[in-house]
Amino acid sequence: MVAGLRLRQVRERLGLTYRDVERASFEIAGRRGRPEFIIHISRLADIENHGVVPGLHKIYTLSVVYRLNPVEVCEWYDVPLKEHFADSISFPAPVTHLIASPSGLTIPVRFDPAFDPRRTEFLSRMIERWGQLEGSLFNGNGNAKYRYGYVGLDDRRMHPLLRPGSVVLVDPTQRRIENSDWHNEFERPLYFVEVRGGYRCGWFFTDANRLVMQPHALSHCQSETWRTPEEAEVVGRVIGVVMRLTDS
Repeated sequence: MVAGLRLRQVRERLGLTYRDVERASFEIAGRRGRPEFIIHISRLADIENHGVVPGLHKIYTLSVVYRLNPVEVCEWYDVPLKEHFADSISFPAPVTHLIASPSGLTIPVRFDPAFDPRRTEFLSRMIERWGQLEGSLFNGNGNAKYRYGYVGLDDRRMHPLLRPGSVVLVDPTQRRIENSDWHNEFERPLYFVEVRGGYRCGWFFTDANRLVMQPHALSHCQSETWRTPEEAEVVGRVIGVVMRLTDS
């Protein structure tokens, strides 16, 4: 009822009648080619007054007609779309895969004046205020600058350097494999690669028209080879890692 009341209040503030909303919904349905966008007067009354939950298409219609953010409308119905990233990584999967980017990131916006970035500190005590960085700042117009990958619980190819269950930040602008110019395993670039039937995350090198994955020596996994570009495509270079140091 609370969500329906909010929708009614927005409609009334805009000076729209039930008939206006119904008429607009028909136009949206015609434009999008799907009758599910239509909201009849009787259904709108049920949504506003009797706690009926609108479906996805009707939430879109209401958001368009009422000039609302559909993410906010979903939150009125206790569907926390902004939390999808945090919730998704709490349900581990066995295989490595790409995951949808978060809608926003929580970042420190004010540090304690005594904070010295040159020293090792307990960070939680040095942050005076946290804030939200909206995902649209770096994922504008649907073209994400970065992508996120998940290392499956069954993927031990880079263990112990990269533990199963890790979340990696991938830069898709860095897709050229560097075969050299690094001095130790911590400097060696990690890449996220789409292969036939799945994904791989780890060390790679090129050999003519073949892409070779070299697992960490302590993982006891075997090397794998694919023809490029027929069987493998580099998604990007791993530039960040969130990794648990203990089993969850």
